[in-house]
Amino acid sequence: MRLANAEFLKSAFKEADWPRDDRAEIAFLGRSNVGKSSLINSLLGVHGLARTSSTPGRTRAVNFFLINQQFRFVDLPGYGYARAPKASKKEWSAAAEEYLAKRKQLVLSIHLVDSRHEPTKQDLQLHEWLAYHQKPHLIVATKSDKLSNNELRKNVNRIRGAFGNDRVVAYSAITGSGRQDLWKEIEKALSPQSHS
Repeated sequence: MRLANAEFLKSAFKEADWPRDDRAEIAFLGRSNVGKSSLINSLLGVHGLARTSSTPGRTRAVNFFLINQQFRFVDLPGYGYARAPKASKKEWSAAAEEYLAKRKQLVLSIHLVDSRHEPTKQDLQLHEWLAYHQKPHLIVATKSDKLSNNELRKNVNRIRGAFGNDRVVAYSAITGSGRQDLWKEIEKALSPQSHS
């Protein structure tokens, strides 16, 4: 995919603020510190478009980005950050769940997990939810540059097993490894045939 431009559109805390047109959307979801913003920036080749933070759990709203004037990336609030106040945790997950449940424009959910660790209980619950509601989704194992090839292969197999043998793409926002594979999946999801 040739990237002509990518721009931050808006942060939305409730459904009334979501973009109204029918452009297709690709959502990114996962734990607070899994590297969502870094992955989005690396995928788009734009430094600092999605705000990264050294404090996990900063993304509280649903953030929309317009890509090539044709489709949108959607950065959903992270889950599972222990130090967030309970009330705001509930709010974030409500915002994310409402989006996932209701959004007709959503063509692919990219579920990020940390390649270095076992999937958490929340990772497994999210996967179960996506599968149960038959939402097209893809597992991406982030931070793959932190492991040796051997460890990465082992961990990806373990992650695949935990998620019922779904396809897993290993990705590094640092080296760009896995970028082409991920774009291929995104293009496939955006192609008109996949919605007929």
